Amino acid sequence: MSNAFSKMLAEKDVILADGATGTNLFNMGLQSGDAPELWNTDEPEKIKALYQGSVDAGSDMFLTNTFGGTAARLKLHDAQDRVRELNRIGAELGREVADSAGRDMIVAGSVGPTGEIMEPVGELTHSAAVEMFHEQAEGLKEGGVDILWLETISAPEEFKAAAEAFALADMPWAGTMSFDTAGRTMMGVTSADLASLVEDLKNPPLAFGANCGTGASDILRTILGFVAQGTDRPIISKGNAGIPKYVDGHIHYDGTPALMGDYAAMARDCGAKVVGGCCGTMPDHLRSMREALDTRPRAEPPTLEQISSALGAFTSASDGTGESANSGERRTRRRRRA
Repeated sequence: MSNAFSKMLAEKDVILADGATGTNLFNMGLQSGDAPELWNTDEPEKIKALYQGSVDAGSDMFLTNTFGGTAARLKLHDAQDRVRELNRIGAELGREVADSAGRDMIVAGSVGPTGEIMEPVGELTHSAAVEMFHEQAEGLKEGGVDILWLETISAPEEFKAAAEAFALADMPWAGTMSFDTAGRTMMGVTSADLASLVEDLKNPPLAFGANCGTGASDILRTILGFVAQGTDRPIISKGNAGIPKYVDGHIHYDGTPALMGDYAAMARDCGAKVVGGCCGTMPDHLRSMREALDTRPRAEPPTLEQISSALGAFTSASDGTGESANSGERRTRRRRRA
């Protein structure tokens, strides 16, 4: 088992992760509806360029192009029989780029949600989810990743299934959820819920946190929520580059490199040990984040007012926890009944 990520956690004050996969690949010609993972074999030079962009921008780690690499997701493209191959090659391309970087680089094997709803709400069983995540994990392991990186998860059941699968693969892992629904995940998980969940797992992650979601302000409020639980586990913040807006038939993110530099420094000051970007985050954003982390001294954790003043207003009134959130839910339910 590689322990490179633990070593980097111990040695660095903060780790700069990568930016967006999809946004960068769309700029390289990927079309909406295409499976990015197929580019691992069809367009390997573009995938290496994706990884190299993070290296050149100063990142300490990058995620592989394998977010949709489970059989459930690849089945949408009639590629469910290529799980091991596509994940292995995505990892091998990353290993090639990282090993040529001239400095320590972590290759993290991206594992996204299956896209299916688990029991009891849906039909995906725990054992089937474990099997799918295990198959993907083995492919990533064969390709040489340093760590498995679960991301954009909404349901605790899926998080638990992945943790069990990663234990079967005998690989270290980190995991993040997407808090995109008024401070909660789509399935209602709060920052406090996730902080508690990771400590109850038989195979806990080396680090945990949040990715994607809404804007940079909201994810920092979630990070403060993790810290408030008193966790000693390293926290991950991979926020979007601003807010998505539909312009001329395309989605654009309004976060500038300067804003993402502010976000990176504030994420560190909020308590994040791993800071990166998600949707909309390009190499120029990462360069600004690298500079901010390297040149700005640590400060006290920012207040919510300081966060919103620097990064923009929150998209919801609360982070989904506390009495104000519960009261808001009760008011909403009463209005619906009326």
